[in-house]
Amino acid sequence: MIDRRHFLAASTAALVAGCTARTGIGSGTTPDLISDVQQRAFRFFWETTDPATGLAPDRWPTPSFASIAAVGFALTAYGVGEKHGWITREQHRARTLATLEFLAAAPQGDGETGFSGYKGFFYHFLGVTKGLRFARCELSTIDTSLLLGGVLFAQSWFDRADPQEARIRDLAERLYRAVEWDWIVPRAPFVSMGWHPESGFIRSDWDSYNEGMILYVLALASPTHPLPPATWGALTQKFERSWGNRWGEPHLQFAPMFGHQYSHVWVDFRSIRDPYIASKGIDYFENSRRATHAQRAYAKENPGGKVGYGDDCWGLTACDGPGDFTVTIDGREREFFSYSARGPGERDDGTLAPTAALGSIAFAPDIVTPMIGKMHARYGAGIYDKYGFLDAFNPTLTRTDDPLKHGKIVPGVGWVDGDYLGIDQGPIVLMIENQRSGMIWEVMRRNPNIRRGLERAGFTGGWLA
Repeated sequence: MIDRRHFLAASTAALVAGCTARTGIGSGTTPDLISDVQQRAFRFFWETTDPATGLAPDRWPTPSFASIAAVGFALTAYGVGEKHGWITREQHRARTLATLEFLAAAPQGDGETGFSGYKGFFYHFLGVTKGLRFARCELSTIDTSLLLGGVLFAQSWFDRADPQEARIRDLAERLYRAVEWDWIVPRAPFVSMGWHPESGFIRSDWDSYNEGMILYVLALASPTHPLPPATWGALTQKFERSWGNRWGEPHLQFAPMFGHQYSHVWVDFRSIRDPYIASKGIDYFENSRRATHAQRAYAKENPGGKVGYGDDCWGLTACDGPGDFTVTIDGREREFFSYSARGPGERDDGTLAPTAALGSIAFAPDIVTPMIGKMHARYGAGIYDKYGFLDAFNPTLTRTDDPLKHGKIVPGVGWVDGDYLGIDQGPIVLMIENQRSGMIWEVMRRNPNIRRGLERAGFTGGWLA
């Protein structure tokens, strides 16, 4: 999941103005940095996605397969683009309709090749030409759920009597109803992380606190293959193992930030509570706020002595990395990783991902916004380019004789990734919008499937009342 690079200016306003001149984004204006970041992240989806199929690449510019989760983020990002006038409703409608038509027609079956999915689920990665299973990747329950987040957003966004918009709503409902959640529970009541035609169900389940909350909301709400409402209670019983107060206020711990972000992109957890989180005196939104502050506290403590860490530079999540090797730096042997899920105390090799902070801007704008400005001012020449912040960078790694998995060493910065990742760009564009207008949350609150899933899980209060 991750990547970033190049640009400079003496001040944020000057840099942003220069960026607009180069890319045509926000032409004639001098938007603030966060606005520019959001528009560039939107352009990633609009310009790199295949308009005929709607398949969004896993990464760019490195040639890659398509990511079904990135398609879900893309379908939602198009609404942000229409809201801001970056694309027209007609453009948005045409792209979305093409995407849903393609997904609805994609072949489903249990064979090892020649299919895009099975039992309504889709494979994690699809080939970019025909949209069929890429290599031997898994039928992914969470990635299908993130795809459905975008599908259901489109269903609620396109609410006019126009025949094409009615077709979008119908296709969205068909895709959602096709998913057989009750099939992929080999160790009931929990959903398996996936399935392979060669070997069957993956041996791990979604049975702890992480990004999987949206999966269970969707599974509980299914009109055709629902999981029983008691599933949510069984899940939250497992949450207690994750409760702790390391690096801040007590909250459900999950080291990489994406686990605190993905479900919140589409589900407005503010002021609604299930019995478990109510027993803690908070809601899940507050939990993610605390997790964001904990990341900053960890960076300030900086137990591993990483370069650049502090109040003005932090953010650990799943992202690209320089490679898998060990380098001696200033007499200290340091281990580095390629793509990995990083977090406080977990596989922290000094690699920072701007999406870790920007995807949390809705939870904690008071600490995210100023930090992003400082990060940009310090490293902008190396980490900011066509689609905003490149996926990841590592100020600790300034030299290596080992081959780099991605990116390069940039003087004055350290290692910088050369790619953008769809699943990291998505939280940036969408959570900025949620922080500024709450638009995605507002649209999804109108979706009957989301409401039904939350109510079956036992959520009450707030906007559900």
